[in-house]
Amino acid sequence: MTTSHYIAGRWVDGQGSDCISVNDPALGQPFAELMAASAEQVDQAVAAARAALPAWKCTSASERAAYLRGFAEQLGQRREALVTLQMRNNGKPRHEAEVDLDDAIATFGYYAELAEQLPGQNRDVPLAAPGFTARTRLEPVGVVGLIVPWNFPLVTSAWKLAPALAAGCTVVLKPSEVTPLCELAYGQIADTLGLPAGVLNIVNGKAETGAALSNHNGLDKLSFTGSNNVGSQVMRSAAAQCRPVTLELGGKSAILVFDDCDVDAAVQWIVAGICWNAGQMCSATSRLLVQDGIADALLPRLQAALENLRVGSPLSEEADMGPLTSQAQWLKVAGYFATAREEGLQCLVGGKVLDRGGWFVSPTLYADVPEGSRLWNEEIFGPVLCARRFASEQQAIAEANDSRFGLVATVCTTDLARAERVADALEVGHVWINSVQAVFVETSWGGTKGSGIGRELGPWGLSGYQSVKHVTRCLG
Repeated sequence: MTTSHYIAGRWVDGQGSDCISVNDPALGQPFAELMAASAEQVDQAVAAARAALPAWKCTSASERAAYLRGFAEQLGQRREALVTLQMRNNGKPRHEAEVDLDDAIATFGYYAELAEQLPGQNRDVPLAAPGFTARTRLEPVGVVGLIVPWNFPLVTSAWKLAPALAAGCTVVLKPSEVTPLCELAYGQIADTLGLPAGVLNIVNGKAETGAALSNHNGLDKLSFTGSNNVGSQVMRSAAAQCRPVTLELGGKSAILVFDDCDVDAAVQWIVAGICWNAGQMCSATSRLLVQDGIADALLPRLQAALENLRVGSPLSEEADMGPLTSQAQWLKVAGYFATAREEGLQCLVGGKVLDRGGWFVSPTLYADVPEGSRLWNEEIFGPVLCARRFASEQQAIAEANDSRFGLVATVCTTDLARAERVADALEVGHVWINSVQAVFVETSWGGTKGSGIGRELGPWGLSGYQSVKHVTRCLG
């Protein structure tokens, strides 16, 4: 596969110096390769988006909504191919890959509805001073660069692409070099729908391509999802250009289990929070805070549940959890296992890589992890859970908030008044109560502290791609 870039409505071969190998993580072997885009091709993509902007931002709301619904329908028509590709390139079990696709479809449908409401958002503003009138006008921010990660391809790109197009922006999308293939479906769909050339551009590549895009002076905004290290570089680029940026970064999130909670339900929520996508989630609830009164009953059941998870290739087995997506991530998680041994942590289950030919690791639980441990404080991005006990509600809140991150949290208790009280006290962007991590397009997504800047999804996701203009007129 060499025709891997969609620029100005045309498929073009990569002209960069990097060859990208696309791997099957269950085998640890490549199954496709493509050439990266050159810096000149990034220039061409930005120029194409700039040229397409004047006409696209003047399209009617109903026309943009029709395109967005077309994306949703076309994703559905490609369902089996995209689900299989997610399984093969990401290592996601089928049920996870299907949830991802449904999420992307729902996102385009939701922003189609919001797009149709845009004319009603241009409204008069009442003024206290006589002799003047004023109105507010919402306009697209312009040309935006979208850089998305490898753990949720299709999904993260939909969260950015759909609201950007709904707002009237034109875009340059840069997928991860680890999972570049799924996002190419968006270019195929644009062709099928007859989306005007230049409205959507896709450039693939490694860090050099991402840097060429994030540093480009032709962008009006950049939206990035990924690691904190790269996010800080993106933010420096935005600062140099004095342009807005949305950053969705890392997390080290807590799940708080109080002693009145149903043990079996709590185990289900805990396992889902750390083993979905093999723990490769910024929202993974990798810190378990369990109250003293329930800990002795919960930890053995949790250990058994993790031991009984079926770990294997999504394409050949009935897998509850697949491999890690890349060799680099596999080596990183293996390094944390070594750190845990050096720190003398108590491992109840797992703590090792699996000798299966691919990039598999075992679901892992460490008990009574000290607060100074690297594993308690650092984002691992794997199915590695660290547990600590607490005595009181105040202690649980304090330990959950004692983090440089602030993305999500989960609260497990039958006392709903306490659940709401704790949720309000947690310094995070999203809290679940007695639930798996159900994410709905109508709600917001994003965090506090080191977990990023801005919000995606819901009306907040749309407003991130809009600029507010006020028009004031003197009546004299």
